[in-house]
Amino acid sequence: MQAFTFRPQFFHHVRHYSAALFKADLLSGITVGIVALPLAMAFAIASGVPPQAGLITAILAGLIISALGGTRMCIGGPTGAYIVILAGIVAKYGLANLFVCTFMAGIILFLMGMMRLGQIIKFFPMPLITGFTNGIAVLIFLTQLKDFFGLSVQKMPSQFFLAIKTLWEYRLTVNIPTTLLATACLLLILTWPKRWNKRLPSPFVALVGSSVVVALINTPFHLQLATIGSRFGGIPQGLPLPQWIPIDLANFSDLLSPALTIAILGAIESLLCAVVADNLTSDKHDANQELMAQGIANMVVPFFGGIAATGAIARTATNIQNGGKTPFAGIFHALLLLLIMVVAAPLASYIPMAGLAAILVSVAIKMGDWDIRKARQFPKRDTMVLALTFALTVIFDLTVAVQIGLLLAGLFFVTRMSAQTSLNRLTPAHAQLFERQSIVGKTIPMGVHAYRVEGALFFGSADKLDQLLKLDPREACIIILQLHRIVLLDTTGLLTLALLHSKLAAKKQQLILCGANPDMHQLLEDAGLVRLLGEDHIYPDLASALQHAAAILPTESIKTGTIIET
Repeated sequence: MQAFTFRPQFFHHVRHYSAALFKADLLSGITVGIVALPLAMAFAIASGVPPQAGLITAILAGLIISALGGTRMCIGGPTGAYIVILAGIVAKYGLANLFVCTFMAGIILFLMGMMRLGQIIKFFPMPLITGFTNGIAVLIFLTQLKDFFGLSVQKMPSQFFLAIKTLWEYRLTVNIPTTLLATACLLLILTWPKRWNKRLPSPFVALVGSSVVVALINTPFHLQLATIGSRFGGIPQGLPLPQWIPIDLANFSDLLSPALTIAILGAIESLLCAVVADNLTSDKHDANQELMAQGIANMVVPFFGGIAATGAIARTATNIQNGGKTPFAGIFHALLLLLIMVVAAPLASYIPMAGLAAILVSVAIKMGDWDIRKARQFPKRDTMVLALTFALTVIFDLTVAVQIGLLLAGLFFVTRMSAQTSLNRLTPAHAQLFERQSIVGKTIPMGVHAYRVEGALFFGSADKLDQLLKLDPREACIIILQLHRIVLLDTTGLLTLALLHSKLAAKKQQLILCGANPDMHQLLEDAGLVRLLGEDHIYPDLASALQHAAAILPTESIKTGTIIET
């Protein structure tokens, strides 16, 4: 096992930093900061916390993840994927316990990185990820309809069917000016030319434009457009002082599950972000270092009133497209947000909730993969995992969806692996294999049967060896089992080989194993199979196994032999 290391990318790049890199990172950081500004506030409000919580998270987590992470381009901060989880925690356990959950998730993420579990994303199949991502997108869309249409709902329920029922009950309370403003913002975001979006991001234009409209016409015309000022009293100037997180021991054990969900989703999102960055830049990220940075960020931000953070794919892509070169770009983006918070915080009072709702609706639309035609191209089992995960995310919650989705995906995987495992009697059809392991040209004495296991010999397929117990001892007093085509041998497979030997011995039949590679031979030795069968019943290849079988056959069994020719 490799030793623990802590090597942020930042310290590698700071040694070779130059004026040209500074200029590229500064310009990119400014652009990313402009993109992050409306998103940070919108994500926070949708998560059930004040808008400044999103800004605090974007500033602190952005600094920490860029300074300590395992990539040079990834941007950290609050993301849309967390909205449903965080809002559910706030509704069920309260804001203070959300901070506790975030801190616990940070510890879990750091430990995952320290224990070198950075490849965790490989254990989450893409149908599962697509399913819960689409489900989260639907829920984000649903939760924003209240502010998009200006409905007079005090608080939207988090449960899907209750939310639908509430929206229907309040359908007649639509605020026309709010709806028109939100629709205009959404159309602007969706139709904004891509060539302009690089330097002037559409969410920022919608935010500023809608705020100017509100400042000019809201009060004079008594339109009653909800704003950050009317709902939250504005946002403070600058970062707050750190405060101790109150821990409610009565709920502590209950918080472990949501904290684990935050950690797992954060790991998936951040590592997906790192993979996207690698694909766009031909880099190679350090997954374990990235998880540790994510962990530290999530342990720090709760003390300042921030929420959970992870790698933000859209902001990372913006960073790369705008010429960012090193982790300094992410740091500059965070410093810009801090400057805006210090200088322009009073102006945030004019930001309309309708504009933020439009931004989040656009995020939901872009977040999901809505091309259902792809389902026809994939195996039905994968489509079922996607559909079930999507439905469970929407109807119940992400924790249930991931648990059941992983269980179903695991069952399907075991079934497929088991179907690929076969036990075949050696015939001329195997003549194309290597000489030492091939049956071609070799003598099979009477009374000897040779078989090859192909695929994985594990708990899902070990019972396929049972057919060897049905062989008549008078026809097969010695059974050779070739192992060189086994790709996986687990504890169940090892125990099955031991049981097979014992049952054959009870019937006066002998088992000879051959073809095990050095690693598999070590497994056999560690499991006690070498001692159980005896060194003279385990051979490196088929030729030596057949030679030994012929030598130990009873005399009457060697009257005739079979030579397989090509």
